Amino acid sequence: MGPYIVEMKHISKSFPGVIALDDVTFNLKAGEVLALLGENGAGKSTLMKILSGVHAKDDGEMIIFGNVIENLTPKKAQELGIAIIHQELNLCGHLSIAENIFLGREKLRFGLLSDKQMRKETEKILKRLNIHLDPETPVRDLPVSKQQMVEIAKAVSSNAKILIMDEPTSALTASEITDLFKVIRKLKADGCGIVYISHRLEELQHIVDRVTIMRDGKYIASMNFADTTMPQIIAHMVGREIQERYPRVSCKRGKMILQVKNLSAGKMVRDVSFELYEGEIVGIAGLMGAGRTETTRAIFSADPKDSGEIYLDGKPVTINKPMDAIRAGIVLAPEDRKKDGLCIKLSVQENIALPNLDWICNRFGIVNKKKEKSISEKSVNELRIKLANLQVNAGTLSGGNQQKVVVAKWIARNSRVVIFDEPTRGIDIAAKVEIYNLMNELKKQGIGVLFVSSEMPEVMGISDRILVMCEGRITGEFAAEEATQDLILEYATKFESKIRQEASVS
Repeated sequence: MGPYIVEMKHISKSFPGVIALDDVTFNLKAGEVLALLGENGAGKSTLMKILSGVHAKDDGEMIIFGNVIENLTPKKAQELGIAIIHQELNLCGHLSIAENIFLGREKLRFGLLSDKQMRKETEKILKRLNIHLDPETPVRDLPVSKQQMVEIAKAVSSNAKILIMDEPTSALTASEITDLFKVIRKLKADGCGIVYISHRLEELQHIVDRVTIMRDGKYIASMNFADTTMPQIIAHMVGREIQERYPRVSCKRGKMILQVKNLSAGKMVRDVSFELYEGEIVGIAGLMGAGRTETTRAIFSADPKDSGEIYLDGKPVTINKPMDAIRAGIVLAPEDRKKDGLCIKLSVQENIALPNLDWICNRFGIVNKKKEKSISEKSVNELRIKLANLQVNAGTLSGGNQQKVVVAKWIARNSRVVIFDEPTRGIDIAAKVEIYNLMNELKKQGIGVLFVSSEMPEVMGISDRILVMCEGRITGEFAAEEATQDLILEYATKFESKIRQEASVS
């Protein structure tokens, strides 16, 4: 066997109307972390699905551990030691953590399912990953961040020698990312070859040995990470230089649009009050579980409020359900685009039309197809959404393009307030800049923009004003020019620090 445990030569793959891969070359060494980079739609996930047996290649050759492999299936890939952690979670919500980890590889005793043995082995795996969870907990009861860690534990449990991680940190906290990197380093030391797909380029410096870059379904370049720079990587990815990763526009702040007073909802939103003005972008920072998403959902009435008042343009508004918020001019692009933001089995045109049916339909409730197509085309063109036509199912698009469709739904409305929850999660740099430019365009139009992000550079780079949350409360507020990462983190852990201090005294 040569220096590579995986060699993929001249790989091509087409889907109806789309050439996904065009003569792609890829290789992976044992004991290395290889970053596979490219914009959404570059072909990264398709290439890895071929390597893991999910898709069959149309042309080319695959050599795995020195052997030419044909007709690769997911089961055969698993037997070869290949495991993949998909970008979108692939768990059974009604099953326990242990049952998910051993799904398809169940432990048996005397021909019967051995729950005790699966629980015991799951405890060992979770301990190894420093994940503090009960193996019997149903996965549906876990937050997204913990579900992601279960996915990682599931892959690690198969003792894979080739591990593919597709956006593994997209829903993890800083401490969970640190724990994951420790696991990656151990796997690497054990000789495992790891393919790491991520749009969070700042992570690469901590774990990556080599970089392979794709663009528009083609292989572009491979290089040692230590021998390149971030601007060079970005230029290879997008085919041009990105002049500014966090474009900011200056606007005169206008009148107050939105005022939230003493909002409480469940255990995660406690007496939250803030204002949002015309022509400004307000970012909400905080650690996972701080109550940021819950606050946006309570404002939009996706979740019920316990108490509090909402004012729009100085007048109180009653919002008991999302349609009340939409009609008032408050819209939300939610955190989980597939679960809450899209109907993935409907076309892009139908997705864009859905929340706008109140003015697309005539008085008899019949959809005006011409108007529906017109607003959909306008939104798709403005956001440069990559698709064959408006009739393709939203679920067939790449993660970044799905996120754009979620945003596109609201472009057609004359909304006063647009709330974005993790708007750039899982999308590439060029697509992120397009989302930032969209937010800036809304800002220039006098629309209030409120957004939640777990990426600190993003919050600091785009926001005019930053709200910091901890334990369901707003603990700090800063103008962008005075905010620092240390200051934000100090206020993001304010109540946690207080609790620790009180515990040490007692």
